[in-house]
Amino acid sequence: MDISWLSRTSLLIGETAVRHLNNAHVMVVGLGGVGSYAAEFIARSGIGKMTIIDGDTVDPSNRNRQLPALATTHGMPKAALMQERLLAINPELQIEAVSSFVSPAMVAAQLVKKPDYVIDAIDSITPKLTFIKMAYESGVPLVSSMGAGAKLDPTRLQVVDISKTYNCPFAQQIRKQLKQRYGIRKGIKVVFSPEKAIKESLMLTDGSNYKKSAYGTISYLPATFGAVAASVVIRELVDAAPR
Repeated sequence: MDISWLSRTSLLIGETAVRHLNNAHVMVVGLGGVGSYAAEFIARSGIGKMTIIDGDTVDPSNRNRQLPALATTHGMPKAALMQERLLAINPELQIEAVSSFVSPAMVAAQLVKKPDYVIDAIDSITPKLTFIKMAYESGVPLVSSMGAGAKLDPTRLQVVDISKTYNCPFAQQIRKQLKQRYGIRKGIKVVFSPEKAIKESLMLTDGSNYKKSAYGTISYLPATFGAVAASVVIRELVDAAPR
């Protein structure tokens, strides 16, 4: 692979680490406000192989926070749009785009490929639980994004074990259901914000795509969640590079 376009990255972390990233496989599940930015940051780091997964299409309401959402892309599949974008960044990237919603069969088929790291950016509780449980049991390294809605302050983000989260209604639900359904109490690395949620931003929905409600969002916060999640992956892979 031609790594000349990564000269600034190599200057920071060294050519050996850059080549190590080029040999790594990272999976991003969910390509909304968090996952689309996480995927882009992963691609721009020089990761050589990616799998990106999302069964959704672009909705006009996505334009305030999601990379693939433009006035010209309404109704188009997010996975295909992101694949095209990431290949425009790195034409040598080995990338598989899966336009499918999470199901046990789909997750099993993807995790058997043993990616070096997985970013969970799913924003619906039921499929998120399925994915976290199966990734946890498979032993694949995972970082999971908690709720980026109803909050404004990007300086409050933290990376912790899920058992240490607080002031995050989404994390509370995930933590509760993981414990009740699967007996999982800890061992899941997450990105979360302890900023108190702005409750007035809650909106009830029609229940499609496993969502009964949604919180208001601001342009930059999901992107910041994605940046932090991507940084976890990149830093851990760099730390694992040969010295």
